[in-house]
Amino acid sequence: MTSLEDLFRCLTDQGSRPYDGDFEAVTQLAHALQSAMLAQSAQAGPAMIAAALFHDIGHLVRPEAREELLAGTDDRHEGVGAAILEPILGPAVSEPVRLHVAAKRYLVTTRPGYADRLSDGSRMTLRLQGGAMSTAEAERFASHPYAQDAIALRYWDDAAKLVGQDTPPLDHFRAVLAPLAG
Repeated sequence: MTSLEDLFRCLTDQGSRPYDGDFEAVTQLAHALQSAMLAQSAQAGPAMIAAALFHDIGHLVRPEAREELLAGTDDRHEGVGAAILEPILGPAVSEPVRLHVAAKRYLVTTRPGYADRLSDGSRMTLRLQGGAMSTAEAERFASHPYAQDAIALRYWDDAAKLVGQDTPPLDHFRAVLAPLAG
């Protein structure tokens, strides 16, 4: 993938896949649109809306990702996605994506009750992704320049799993993200 249009095409072509293996009831596209809608509702800028829309692109570009999750293996989608996004959209998009799994681990460590609010799928993947952070890991994460953006992305990610949720269509976000196309 080399362009913003390639990213949109990937969501269109692969978005009917189940989100998080088969552990959630929404599709990848529904999850992406809900995440982006939540970012836009929070008045985030285009870079964070793009991060919300494409944060799980790493699941979509690897056909084996679903089977890995179902077999109990972390597919490391955050790193795969960040590597795809960085040359196209830059670090303001790729770094929150790279850190959104770490943000979940951080929030489990630092926010009492956060783990109890995770969906069953997110709890399962949390175990695969290393569980709660140690105190030292949490301190390192908190000092990262994109930590707060990753935390915002994480909260949108967590809330974007509603079956039947009305969202703007994908083309709406093409217009919103047009300034990022360079």
